Amino acid sequence: MANGHRSQIKRERNAKKDERPSAKLSYARIPVQKACFVLDAIRGKDVTSAEGILTYNTRYASEVILKLLKSAVANAENNKGMNASDLYIAECFATEGPTMKRIKPRAQGRAYRILKRMCHITIVLDSKSASAKEEVKEAATEEAEEKTEE
Repeated sequence: MANGHRSQIKRERNAKKDERPSAKLSYARIPVQKACFVLDAIRGKDVTSAEGILTYNTRYASEVILKLLKSAVANAENNKGMNASDLYIAECFATEGPTMKRIKPRAQGRAYRILKRMCHITIVLDSKSASAKEEVKEAATEEAEEKTEE
């Protein structure tokens, strides 16, 4: 059983919502494995170098992810008021979507199954200065804990 009433759980979940700018593409006609090859190349990079990597990558998934990255940067600039030059890719991942099942006719009345896989791609950006501030706060709390232990 969950703790609390359903409305209370929803309130708590919505209070902890991630405030970082992001963009999500649902039902992309790319298998997760192929999307992850491209996402692994740009994870943790700043936005300008990630755009360069995606522009000159020959995979089809890189075109789709480049468009999604530009959308995430536009969300950061317009909705959050962030500067595009300070942004880096904090998180990027692809999750399994639905699979379309198709049949390919073969010889002697047989049929082979074709699985056309889809995925949901998410890119989360963050500001370099904001992450540096968080690291300083974490270091300060660790130092304070060490002093209290002594």
